[in-house]
Amino acid sequence: MQERTESIKLEKETSSAVIIAILGALMAMTSLSVDIYLPAMPAMQKALQGNVELTVTGFLIGFSIAQIFWGPISDKFGRKKPLFIGLLLFIIGSVGCALSQTMTEIIFWRIIQALGACTGPMISRAMVRDMYGKTKAAEMLSTLMVVMAIAPIAGPLLGGELLVVSSWHSIFWLLAIIGILLLISIRILPETLPEERKIRGSLQLAFAKYKLLFKNRPFMVYTLCVTFYYVGIYAFLTGSPLVYIEYFGVKPDHYGYFFGVNVIGLMGVSSLNRRLVRRFSLDVLLKVSTVVSMLASLVLLILAKLEVGGILGVMIPIFIVFSTNGIIAACTNAAALDKVPKMAGSGAALLGSFQYGGGIISSVLLALFVPKDGNPWTMAWIIALFVSLSALVIFIGIKREK
Repeated sequence: MQERTESIKLEKETSSAVIIAILGALMAMTSLSVDIYLPAMPAMQKALQGNVELTVTGFLIGFSIAQIFWGPISDKFGRKKPLFIGLLLFIIGSVGCALSQTMTEIIFWRIIQALGACTGPMISRAMVRDMYGKTKAAEMLSTLMVVMAIAPIAGPLLGGELLVVSSWHSIFWLLAIIGILLLISIRILPETLPEERKIRGSLQLAFAKYKLLFKNRPFMVYTLCVTFYYVGIYAFLTGSPLVYIEYFGVKPDHYGYFFGVNVIGLMGVSSLNRRLVRRFSLDVLLKVSTVVSMLASLVLLILAKLEVGGILGVMIPIFIVFSTNGIIAACTNAAALDKVPKMAGSGAALLGSFQYGGGIISSVLLALFVPKDGNPWTMAWIIALFVSLSALVIFIGIKREK
């Protein structure tokens, strides 16, 4: 009898580990879709004759807008059906990118790719909220961030190595293959939204939930906090290839190592956050982490303005800013969705739309102001400005709420 009990327990743990791995991979779709071709951005800009930053802008536009539609759909029809359709769109968009010959073409297909890619992180967050309460959800999201952090490390390294043996087109062929593997794997996932919690009535009623979300002050405080922070994160993601490769002379196939060190910090802080959420409130953790990130961003701003410190003057402050993502993203997501338990799908959609849509701001600013030699000043002031706004929002918002 004892052997049977232990066998059932082991089977449940194995099943849980598989589900976490799949959800982590789905959450990593955004990072992988952007990070894997970062080393190729200078080469793509020369080959396609245009602002390569706009490929990130196009992706984030599609990514942020589509979530607004997928959220209510997932609240009405369940989590798995939208996920299946989304992965199909991601595969089609990836193939279109691989076959593109002009900047206009690849921007178009990046939007299509994003229409599907957004279902991965959005529905993963909603599934976690379906299954767990606030504190446990924050712990699980930290676990998922450790799993998904493999993508930002492996992506640039893999993209850089592919450039050595092939062209940038092969990077998007690889994304299509990854999409196919994910499409097969989601058959294992359970449907986490029970019938009694699905939205009844028309989709118009489901979309009306957004009005309630905008009026929910605590939800919007956490949403704006992570949105401003991610404007800074995407300023680094979009600007760092030119800064490292063009300005500091890093080889494209080595760029992944310079980028990956930040993700190691993210993984470490995410692991630490799993224990911190059991001891401290999410609000306390957010106050501390946003202030630490703000101070590091201001150091980056000063060093970039004075042009001192060399590449380490960029890498060290960025490492601190990027690492705090392990607390800020997990805690804001868990706290925000805890305020809207009956609208988890729509809440996750609006949250994700703001969070990743913030990257549109940074990518456009970089396309307008970054010099051709990749000087880090533009990237630095964008990061410092918006990370500081993130800290300001959480301090003012939480104080007023109390």
